[in-house]
Amino acid sequence: MLRLINIEFHKLKHNRASRILTLIYFGLLTSIALVAAIKFDIGKINFHLAEQGIFNFPYIWHFNTFITAFLKFFLLLVIVSMMANEYSYKTLKQNLIDGLSKKEFILSKFYTVIVFALISTIFVFIVSLILGLIYSDFNELSIIFSGLEYLLAYFVKLVGFFSMGLFFGILIKRSAFAVAAIIVYFFAELLSYFYVLNKFSEVYANDIFQFFPLKAMWDLIKEPFTRLGAVKSVVKQIGEDIVVDHSVHASGIIIVLIWTFLFIFLSYRLLKKRDL
Repeated sequence: MLRLINIEFHKLKHNRASRILTLIYFGLLTSIALVAAIKFDIGKINFHLAEQGIFNFPYIWHFNTFITAFLKFFLLLVIVSMMANEYSYKTLKQNLIDGLSKKEFILSKFYTVIVFALISTIFVFIVSLILGLIYSDFNELSIIFSGLEYLLAYFVKLVGFFSMGLFFGILIKRSAFAVAAIIVYFFAELLSYFYVLNKFSEVYANDIFQFFPLKAMWDLIKEPFTRLGAVKSVVKQIGEDIVVDHSVHASGIIIVLIWTFLFIFLSYRLLKKRDL
């Protein structure tokens, strides 16, 4: 396993674009700390975002994993280009000539996906923990370490998304076209969801599309904003009520893990059948 990971990171280390995208990604993850500095005064209104409770434990685990998940597109570019470069630079063929089996090749890519997802998760954990310790009103250990299931969901979400990127990279071979195909699929799934939603009902649409890959990944971490006290107060003032299940469900994790397995298995089958 370590041998395969070393092979992949050796390739990434010598790829300037991948290094830049990775640095941008982790730089943006760190920049979430800048949210704490957002302040503005409008007349007698003094607004400080950090004082709105977004960095309170355990809410911070939910908020930060939801927000930082949007940044995964940068690492997706690294994953897709990593696969596309194998064809462009003929390193795939050379690896196979040097004795690497196609199964080991796919595993090396999958291990890289897991490492990227794991490092991202640890990074978000550390940044969130520091912000929480500085700004949270609740610092009891039992409260600090509750809600960590959002980090598990975040990790599974990244692994599933990057595995999807790996599959499209192998399927299409060119990074720009592979990314474009993922974007096209995203809109196809989104528009199909809204069509069913408008034609039937939200419950019916969710029951069906919970098994689709991108919707399944999205559902792992529901939006956190309706948990904020300020949002609840505003909604109550207009006579409405918010009922949202923000929990991380085991069924959702299982669905994404099944899609992850399918993406990796199909990547292997595709590679095995191709004449390289």
